Formats: sequence, structure tokens, C-alpha cells
Amino acid sequence: MSSRRTLPDSRRIGDLQRSLQQDEFRRALRALLMTPLMSPEHEDHAAVRRQAERVRDWFARETGWPLYIDREGARLFKRPGALDDDTRGLPDYDRYRYVLLCLCCAVLERADPQITLKVLGERVMQLASDPALASLGYEFTLRTAVERRALVAVCRTLLDQGVLRRVAGDEENFVHESGWTQSDALYDVQRRLLAGVLAAVRGPSTWRAEETPADFESRLGSLVAEHVPDSDQGRRDALRHHLARRLLDDPVIYTSSLSEEAQAYFMNQRGPMASRLCDALGLTAEQRAEGLALTDESGQLTDVAMPAEGTEAHATLLVAEFLARRYRSTSSTVTTMDAIASHLRSASEQYGKYWRKSARAPGAEQELAGIAVDRLRKLQLVSVDEDRVSPLPAIARFALGQTDIRTTDS
Repeated sequence: MSSRRTLPDSRRIGDLQRSLQQDEFRRALRALLMTPLMSPEHEDHAAVRRQAERVRDWFARETGWPLYIDREGARLFKRPGALDDDTRGLPDYDRYRYVLLCLCCAVLERADPQITLKVLGERVMQLASDPALASLGYEFTLRTAVERRALVAVCRTLLDQGVLRRVAGDEENFVHESGWTQSDALYDVQRRLLAGVLAAVRGPSTWRAEETPADFESRLGSLVAEHVPDSDQGRRDALRHHLARRLLDDPVIYTSSLSEEAQAYFMNQRGPMASRLCDALGLTAEQRAEGLALTDESGQLTDVAMPAEGTEAHATLLVAEFLARRYRSTSSTVTTMDAIASHLRSASEQYGKYWRKSARAPGAEQELAGIAVDRLRKLQLVSVDEDRVSPLPAIARFALGQTDIRTTDS
């Protein structure tokens, strides 16, 4: 009798354990997608280590992305499905700052386990004085606040990535002239994470001069070119990995953006593929004639949230609704930046009291329109050709009715 009474309790405990394991597995997957270079200080690093085998197998099977995990950190080597997307990248980084990031990593690779900000800057100056860089017009001297601010921004990026760990000091005073001579910061260099910064299949330093592709697109492709077995199964796996990477990395896949071979596979397999990815990650599939999007209702798996709080986010939603109406109408769908700015200028009469003061100033609608269109482009809701903005099919989901503004008192 006692064994029969305890059996249901044992089943409930087993079900609870499996549920907890599945929740932790999902949390580990989502954490790695948002933080592919993960330090041990990350809140989900312990979960990633516990689920290491399952998570590694899942990424290898579904995306072909290699994953390395140990107690010093984790690195998911995410390689993009599309190389022509220029909306990706670190916030506020331009070409100058990316070069500076590469120079800093080169210095840290050869540095002692600890380094100061001042020493890092001096050694970066030495590398930047290379004639090859100088011939391209690159200059880094630390004489101006702009250069020092760029170095501090790169250091903070490396701090966020866990590559550097601050031991003492602060970077803020370094930007000012007095800080250059009096203030400094001391860092530990986390070499294991530093080695994982570059996610390329083949490092550029391994190319001989005669092997280096001449044009940028070819060089970029060579960085991430992967071996594909010369068989039907190998090509199918490569297509599946390519599409899964885009579904996990991109806001939406438009069928028209795919090659003929990829379109055929996508139309036949997008249902089962979306189901597998959604089940593992807790996403929702939105399938339409024009394509497929995997959405996260929690809003955690995105770099650009929409809707969101703030003046720019509100303006973006207003522009999206404006373009969605035009997309659904029989009129021309192409819109100019001036027309979008004009719409925001009119909208400010109704909603401006909810915006920050600078956004209500005369002429501010031009800057606000640029920010809104850039956010929509990153979400693949519009395409931009110089001054012309064209809505893409997924923007139709933002064709809203009359906006209802609610205050905290209502």
C-alpha cells in the first residue's frame, strides 16, 4: 500500500525536475543568443555550464554554430546568415572606433596579465603609427579629448564583454587633459575571453599577402566561409543552418530575399523549422505569404524594442503607423524623409507634450525622423535608398487605430 501511495509523489517530483531542467535549458539558449561571449560573472553562466552538453548539441544541430564552455566563460561563435546587413554592430561605433578596438585587442594579446589604461593607450599609439595604417589616413595620438574618449569607449566595451576586469581607478577623468597625466585605471586581462572576441572561421593574420581577397565583400566572406560537404545532405544541412541563423538573428525573413534554392527549401520546411526553434526558445512564429518572423513576447531577445519608452521610440511607432497606412493604401508606398519629418511635425502638436523638450524645438523633426527610420531599418520594416523610404511587408502589423494616451492618473 505504501509503495502505491508514494508513486504519484515520485512522478510529480520527476515531472517537476524535468520542467526545471527544460526551463534552465531554454534560459541558457536565450542567454547565449544575447550574450555570445559570456564571462563567468554573467547571471546565466552557471546555467549554461550545467546545460553545456544539451546546449552545445542544439546549436550544432540547428545552426551549425560552435559553442565552447568552461569555468572561464562561454563563447557561441555566431556567424551571420547574411553578410550584407549594415545595421549590425556595436552602438556608437564607426570605422575609426572599430580599428581602435582591433588595436586594443592586439595590444592586450601581447600584454601582461594586468595593464593600465595609460599603458594601453601608449602601446596603441605605437601600433597606430604603422606606415600601413598611416597611409590609409588613420591617426591615433591621444592628444585630443575625442581620441581619449574613443579609447575609453573601447575599454568599456571590453569591460562589458568581460575581456577586461577593472581592478582599480576609473576611466572618466582620463578623457580630460588633467586626467591624462594624473588619472589612470588598472585592469586584469581575461585571456580566454580575449581569444574568443573574433568569431571568424579563419583569422585574417593566417592569410598570405597573395591570398588576401582584393575587394571588401570577398574578404568578409572569407572570414566566415565554412566547409560544406559535397553531398545532397551536406547542402540541405547548410541551407537549414543558413535559414535558422537568419531566423534567430534577423527580425524577419522575407522570402523574396532568398536565393531560388533557399526559397524552395524555406517554403517546404519553414513550418517544422519554426516549430523546433519556437519550442526550444519560447518564441512565437508569425508566418505570412511574404515570409516568416519569430517573435519574443517578453521583448528580451531584441536589440531594438518596439514599442518602447522614450521620445525616439514613440516617434518610431508614429512613423511606423504612418508608413503602414500608406503601405495598405492604393497610393505610392515610397515616402521621402521630408514627408516623414512633416508627419512628425504635425504629430508633435498632439503628442509633443509627452516628448522631451529638445524634440519639440523647431527643426527637431528632421533628426527625429532620421532616428525613427534608422530604428525601423534595423527591424527590417523599411528599406532606405538615399532620401526615399519604402515600407516592407512586416510593417503592416503596426497599422494601428486611434492612439489612446493614458496618464498615470487614468
